[in-house]
Amino acid sequence: MTGAGAKSAVEWLLSAAPEPEACRWEWERNPLGVSLLPAGRLWDVLILPGELGRPALDVVARITDLPGPVLTDVTDERLGFFVPPGTAARWVGTGVRSAGHGTWIVVPYPGRSTGGVRWLVPPDGSGRLTDPVVLELAMHEAAAHPADGPGGPDGSDGAGGTDGRGGGPGGATGGGGDPHRAE
Repeated sequence: MTGAGAKSAVEWLLSAAPEPEACRWEWERNPLGVSLLPAGRLWDVLILPGELGRPALDVVARITDLPGPVLTDVTDERLGFFVPPGTAARWVGTGVRSAGHGTWIVVPYPGRSTGGVRWLVPPDGSGRLTDPVVLELAMHEAAAHPADGPGGPDGSDGAGGTDGRGGGPGGATGGGGDPHRAE
């Protein structure tokens, strides 16, 4: 991230803080390089499991010029998509957690690496957020076409397992497979 882009992103993030100077102080002096910012003011965050979030991010990036900011934890087990405020209160989805009004999120300084959380897509300062409708479509696309499909790295059949019964990422259909078929 360039100097001007980072400054713009920092100012945008600080505008969400109830005490911007305290937030800036945390970023500059906290050894972890993170601060807590409230969700529900400028954005909400939808938190997807990594096995769904990574391919969904790929789909969103293909559909839009640039998705809104996306955070990930150090192990890429969860991805947090910044979406418009109010989305968390209306979102219904199995396996998707949300942070909206009344919750706080750990936010690293844009352009710096931290030990626990990092930006996959850093904010650009424009206030761009991921459209939740596009994200939902991307999740469906990602679940229907897992990255490790036929000929993929694990040799699976692309249906969420190696036996062809499906189930999507993490068994999104509630156990996957035919309920009338003996296991």
